[in-house]
Amino acid sequence: MIRRISTKWLLAVLAAVVVPFSVFAYFVNTKVTERLGEDVVRFHLLSMAGDLGDRIDEEVEERRNDVELVSSIPEVNWFVDGLDDDRGTFQANVELILDRLVLGRQVYDYVLALDKSGRVVGMNTVGPSGEEVGALAENYFFSTDFTGEDWFQEAMAEGVSQDDFHALSLGPATPGEPLPAEGPPTEHYVSFVQRIEPLSNQDGPVGVLVALMNWKHIQEAVGRFGVRRLGDGASELHQEDIYASSYAWIWMADANTIIAHPNRDLYGQKVEKLEDGQLIGMVHAAREARWGMFPDYSFRGIEKKAAFKHCRGSEQGGFGWVVGVGVNNADIFATADQLSRWLITLSVSILILTVVLTAYIAYRTTRPIRELEQHFDRVGHGDLDAHIEVRSGDELGQLAQSFNRMTAELKANRAQLVQAEKEAAWRGMARQVAHEIKNPLTPISLTLGLLKRSRDENSPDFDSILKRTIDVIQRQVESMRKVVGDFTALAGVPRALASVNVYAVLLDTLELHRAGAEEQGVDLCAPNLKGSLPPLAQADQSELQRALVNLVSNALDAMPAGGKLCSEVTVTERDVLIELADTGSGISTEAADHLFEPHFTTRSAGTGLGLAIARRVVEDAGGSISLENATEGPGAVARVTLLRSGGADAGAEPAGPESGPSS
Repeated sequence: MIRRISTKWLLAVLAAVVVPFSVFAYFVNTKVTERLGEDVVRFHLLSMAGDLGDRIDEEVEERRNDVELVSSIPEVNWFVDGLDDDRGTFQANVELILDRLVLGRQVYDYVLALDKSGRVVGMNTVGPSGEEVGALAENYFFSTDFTGEDWFQEAMAEGVSQDDFHALSLGPATPGEPLPAEGPPTEHYVSFVQRIEPLSNQDGPVGVLVALMNWKHIQEAVGRFGVRRLGDGASELHQEDIYASSYAWIWMADANTIIAHPNRDLYGQKVEKLEDGQLIGMVHAAREARWGMFPDYSFRGIEKKAAFKHCRGSEQGGFGWVVGVGVNNADIFATADQLSRWLITLSVSILILTVVLTAYIAYRTTRPIRELEQHFDRVGHGDLDAHIEVRSGDELGQLAQSFNRMTAELKANRAQLVQAEKEAAWRGMARQVAHEIKNPLTPISLTLGLLKRSRDENSPDFDSILKRTIDVIQRQVESMRKVVGDFTALAGVPRALASVNVYAVLLDTLELHRAGAEEQGVDLCAPNLKGSLPPLAQADQSELQRALVNLVSNALDAMPAGGKLCSEVTVTERDVLIELADTGSGISTEAADHLFEPHFTTRSAGTGLGLAIARRVVEDAGGSISLENATEGPGAVARVTLLRSGGADAGAEPAGPESGPSS
């Protein structure tokens, strides 16, 4: 059987790391091509198609906004609406406006102002590069009657019109018709037409504004667009661009006619007729969905993958073009093959390195274990001077340190243990003192807040509130002074008991918390006194008030959203019973058995000493304390029972809230 830990460790690493990693490497190597083609490429193509579609939609929207903005300029309105003799006043300004639009946007060749008869009355005088508009274009536009054009009639009736990819020859022939050999070249344009709305003193629209954007700007945007490289880090996996063959194109809204493509010879051709009709599936896919992947296809003998997205339709102010982004499969799979080779090489290297490192680590790890075994044997024979040299900071080094500490502690004398116990006791008392000092600070803070608010609000009761605040602060400062002075008493020194007016102490405690209760929305009911005897009990007045402060504070904490806290003092021949009933959330089953344990708390803040202190105070006075859920309704009930005092002042009347507690 295999007994050495190093051998077991090596075999475990081989079984847990090497074998699964080998299977993983094989799986990745066989599946990487498929996943890269179906997931990574799909994600990038869809993202880039969506990006290109959004850019084109933004471009079209900006052009429509340009025309709408210029058509709303009053000078343009007055110029178009005026007679021939009147237009000279505004002609220079209007031409300047149109020239600035052409020069500023760098996409328009011509911007025309037509009156309501369909006649051009004004246009830009310079082109996008600052050159003057040629005489041939001016003659064509100023001499052509556009009244019968569909776009003119639509704009006059509907307010806007736009047309995509239409030809304009600026020659003697009709636009769109072939020109003679000596004629100028035909350009393709996207036109944006906006009706010039009438002003208050005009009857009906005065004409239209037409902006002709040269199609080359759309074509250049498509030509520059493609799936980008994955980043500079990608060159570590492959030398060539994974998407070097990517390109983009645009179809008309019919999802069939090519209007933008790196190969401009394809302009105007039907997709369904290319490649002997084998691309008809692409047309169907684009017509059935707004955004998605084309089926894999072959174009001119090259296998490709591509994605598409529809631009905004006419109902949204767009042209409904279909943009596509494609890439050659050869680029995808070449990179996948290169990645597979890189993965195999890396996997083999990692496996060899893992085995070597595991064997070395196993040897280095088991050596200190053997040393530890020898030293334990020495300690077992009574040699407490055994000491292990710590050579590392890992778990084995920590184990060696623990062994050395153990032997040192075994040699330590009993006085050191007693000293440690004393220090622990002092820390516990320090926490208790801190808790006792914290309780008086709460009513001080709350009464000061109430005083500040009354001053800010110029309250007529400011003087009385100030007096009461000073009184509260003085009493609480005195209470904290007693806490500090009673530090030795917390260590167990008995206190002298006296006859205390329990009712007055309870009234005073409630008054300390009244300001905070009002802020919290808690109604503090006046305590009810039951019984014909004076509510005098054997207790230490300051200690009893601390106990009641803890109980009231816990009750308020149980009602963060407001509620009611009622109290009652019942006097019998033998006892004085104090009851505090709140309408809070009550006591959970888990907390019921631990309420009076030191440092136990259900709150996110606090030391958990409050109820433990209250219990100690009451029991030192010979009484008892309990806390349980109310029998009727929500909340909890705290009960404190003290031995009744039979002193000489037994017949005294209970003090009111203004008189303060009696001792």
